[in-house]
Amino acid sequence: MIFHENEKTELKKILNDSLEKEVDAFLNTLGGQIIIGAEDNGNLCGIDNADKTALAIADRIKNNILPSAMGLFTVEIKNNEDKNYIVVTVAGGLEKPYYLKKYGMTPNGCFIRVGTQAAQMTQTMIDGLFSRRIHNTLHNVVAPNQELTFTQLKIFYEEKGYDVSGSHFLKNLDLFTDDGKYNYAAYLMADNNGTSIKVARFKGTEKLDIIERNEFGRCCLIKSAMNVLERLNVANATVVRVGGKAQRKEIRLVDKSALREAVLNAIIHNDYIGGAYPVFEIYDDRIEVISSGGLPIGLSEKEFFEGRSLPRNKELMRIFSDMDLCEQLGSGMKKILKVYPQSIFGISEHFIDVKFKYDDAAMSILQTENASVNASVNASVKLSATQQKIINCLKENSEITVKEIADKLNKNESTIVRNIGKLKEQGIIERNGSDKTGSWKVIE
Repeated sequence: MIFHENEKTELKKILNDSLEKEVDAFLNTLGGQIIIGAEDNGNLCGIDNADKTALAIADRIKNNILPSAMGLFTVEIKNNEDKNYIVVTVAGGLEKPYYLKKYGMTPNGCFIRVGTQAAQMTQTMIDGLFSRRIHNTLHNVVAPNQELTFTQLKIFYEEKGYDVSGSHFLKNLDLFTDDGKYNYAAYLMADNNGTSIKVARFKGTEKLDIIERNEFGRCCLIKSAMNVLERLNVANATVVRVGGKAQRKEIRLVDKSALREAVLNAIIHNDYIGGAYPVFEIYDDRIEVISSGGLPIGLSEKEFFEGRSLPRNKELMRIFSDMDLCEQLGSGMKKILKVYPQSIFGISEHFIDVKFKYDDAAMSILQTENASVNASVNASVKLSATQQKIINCLKENSEITVKEIADKLNKNESTIVRNIGKLKEQGIIERNGSDKTGSWKVIE
């Protein structure tokens, strides 16, 4: 394996004292990668004690650079030809200038990437960046409610094996302002908040007749994201095509990985401080993913499509990364553009809109079989025990609420919402009227 050093890639044979300087330079530009275990000529030499070295790298970046770089870097151990090496991926930061804590905001502490080198900034450059520093980050904005609880967040972290005891847990996630108050990132991760995330289903191909609206916000943002992914996964039906010699191929209306990346990007990088929230819309010919805020300041469209990463909300990026809900920095765009053209993106000053048109082959099969795009193409429908109980509840009371069904069946509301979604997609039930005043109809 041969690596090439350039403006985006720095090669190091071993971990040395210049690590922080190189990371700082990438933070102050548009990010890049540091590969440890590679010779200057690009040949892979590998490193010993990769696990110990990776932990040391994360600790040094966390403790030796200001403002906090948490959420703006990942450390990965990789292997090739039985040799371990480490890839440190760094995103550009919004709180420039970043500097080495030891030297402060001076030319000795502030660096910028120039070609293949980390060059010192001049004091004029430092002062200019500081004057333009974006203060309205989630870290610096005080939460509108200081009486917050984090039961859901702690459960998610406990399931991943993290220690959530003590006050250090929330502090390590950067959920406090510098004066010790809960910040807006904490607000978004709290059990109860005002974050409104909606998934709407429209009849036809225009935003005229809404037939379903699901509210997945007002709770821990991780839970909201998982609920949105579940709902869209139900809408993203799988069509079965049978060819010659009993060849069977399953086709999704929308590529599953690309849709997942777009949904998570919209939730992680949305401009929550501006007061708007991500929206997800389902039509008869497409799924749309809409986030507010446009491109982060300093990131061009060209750089956006190249996968250069400039996270708007580094605190969310870090937490979603801990939950394995986002991958290596900048990899999401590559996954989407591997399947779809750039033209599916609509970028304006305040919004990014991604339109996933349904697969032509899948739509052709559905139309040939005279099936609704929301229905399963299988001739027979197998219902789970929970789904059958839900149908019985709807037959007994057509105006019953999701909460009432959940209480009656001793299930959580997200389980009921997910199964109701599947029953709708299979054409077994339908909703007449709004969520508040409408009623259910079971289609025999």
